[in-house]
Amino acid sequence: MPVMEREMEIEVWSDVVCPWCYIGKRRLEQALASHRGSVRITHRAFQLDPSARSEGRRTVEVLARTYQVSPQQASSMMADVTAAAAAVGLAYHLEQTLSGNTRDAHRLILWAQQQGAAQPLLESIYAGYFTEGLPIFGVEELMPFATAVGLDTDQARAMLATDAFDTMVQQDQQLASSLGANGVPFFVFNRAYGISGAQPLAVFQQTLAQASAS
Repeated sequence: MPVMEREMEIEVWSDVVCPWCYIGKRRLEQALASHRGSVRITHRAFQLDPSARSEGRRTVEVLARTYQVSPQQASSMMADVTAAAAAVGLAYHLEQTLSGNTRDAHRLILWAQQQGAAQPLLESIYAGYFTEGLPIFGVEELMPFATAVGLDTDQARAMLATDAFDTMVQQDQQLASSLGANGVPFFVFNRAYGISGAQPLAVFQQTLAQASAS
């Protein structure tokens, strides 16, 4: 009898307001483009700032306060990330973005994951936030993204009105810590190989090869 090939699981810890997470997502996808085996990608929630206010504040101001630099220096930092994003085909407009609490966005993605729509939803949210500067922190702000990937917005609103997936968001964060991650993006292949950060494409290709051979 033929040997059944094992499906590779790639768990990805990310936050929807993390610009390097979207870049890392693209690099993983580029590596997977030449990978022949079956792969399942699992979204894992990670809030860079769980204490952030629900309402959005200009990201450049948040960066300046966080790193104790001037708004001009914060803008320069954003320009460096924008250049890195352009190298993988992403058109960032970080100066238009707001920062806020991403708990509801993660809960929505985890809910969508049960319906097989987490990755399309995550892509939609990333694109809306980083390239269009759209807010993603309130329930109604998230609904157009749910609609775009074919999710039932009435069900989505009803879910977000409860505390559903709150525990899972916390558990994902704790799991990342137990695996040695204190930032994102963080990629784990078959719970055996890890990549911390949006590493170069070659690192993803090498890790995929190692995980496939094990």
